[in-house]
Amino acid sequence: TDWTMRLAVAALFLGLTMVVSRDVEEGDLCLYEPLSDADAVLCKGLEVFYPELGNIGCMIIPDCNNYRLKITHWAEPIVKFPRALEDANYILVMVDPDAPSRSSPKAQFWRHWLVTDIKGVDIKKGKVQGQELSPYQPPSPPAQSGFHRYQFFVYLQERQNISLHSKENKTRGFWKMDKFLNRFHLSEPEASTQFMTQNYQDSPNYQAPGAGSSELKDTHVEITACQ
Repeated sequence: TDWTMRLAVAALFLGLTMVVSRDVEEGDLCLYEPLSDADAVLCKGLEVFYPELGNIGCMIIPDCNNYRLKITHWAEPIVKFPRALEDANYILVMVDPDAPSRSSPKAQFWRHWLVTDIKGVDIKKGKVQGQELSPYQPPSPPAQSGFHRYQFFVYLQERQNISLHSKENKTRGFWKMDKFLNRFHLSEPEASTQFMTQNYQDSPNYQAPGAGSSELKDTHVEITACQ
């Protein structure tokens, strides 16, 4: 009986060891890889938080837990500018300069989000409340187009009535961002950051959704044409 008990304990210990080892091994896949030094120059004082991921500024979206799929249907992130002046107004711009690909960015800058009249007291706490000129559109890089950068800029808004031309409103792609900034005398951003991701199907660790995830899959199909 004593031998049987020792054998059972040994088997239990071995099982627990295997479970722990597997968890550690799976956890290793979820590494937050920082951007290269060349891309990190844009990371200046801005924080971008997505569900589950936390602050993803200056990072590559991890290739685990289907994060690269999830981000294509999550709502807008929390954007926090801790050094914002409480009595000032700000403009938030989110663009993809790599549309349709970084090697051939013919459709840059794809406008993912444009909000004006954001009070400093709000964005300082991570609230983006203002005039939404372009509603948030999640990152959805085309398959086999490589990694895309998603860039966030915050500008001090000294003028009222910031708007887009009717031509600019017709499409989010091919946006002449520099002309928009010049039109309203917006020079250097007060803060900025960026993250990178690629199409979830291009990830070596991608796991196809189960039968219960058809709704998630359909959501992505609708926005695949976007960048």
